[in-house]
Amino acid sequence: MLANLLSECFATDLEETWERERTATPVRAFAVQLHATGCSLRETQEILRLLGVERSHQAVWQWVHRLADSGHNPPEAKPKRVAVDETAVKINGEWSWLYAALDTKTTLILDVEVCGRHGTDPAAAFLHRLTEKHDLSDAVFLVDGYGYQTVVAEWLALFVYYYTFQQPHQVLNDRTPAEAVN
Repeated sequence: MLANLLSECFATDLEETWERERTATPVRAFAVQLHATGCSLRETQEILRLLGVERSHQAVWQWVHRLADSGHNPPEAKPKRVAVDETAVKINGEWSWLYAALDTKTTLILDVEVCGRHGTDPAAAFLHRLTEKHDLSDAVFLVDGYGYQTVVAEWLALFVYYYTFQQPHQVLNDRTPAEAVN
């Protein structure tokens, strides 16, 4: 199930674009999406590291450019319910704030952005850019402040579980990271 979460963001025919990669396609697609929404290569690398995926910023750069060369673009959306979350993350010893928006029906990541500060100004700028990319005229926004357990956090937790305990890796002789540690 989790392997299909990013299929709304990038077509499944991208497997041939990323042949012979040691990193699972959902991880690469998530990293490319992070970078496409404004995260630097090093910020994307750090977010992946926080999720338990150790890859260089050069690897992320290669994924971004392979996808760009393939001619695929993330789809535009007209979601009915959008989960929005702001989470503090430490990148290179400095606190930053990760803003994320997700269509709750399709689990399409609508946008992700890392900001050096938090507050109403960065949040408003994030939401404004979100409305420029997607038709949100009929959307209901779900945020933590109203007791809604964010879909973004749930998705990240599921992704970490999938990547660590269920996804076999070629570099680990087709074992999961959890199996390789034990």
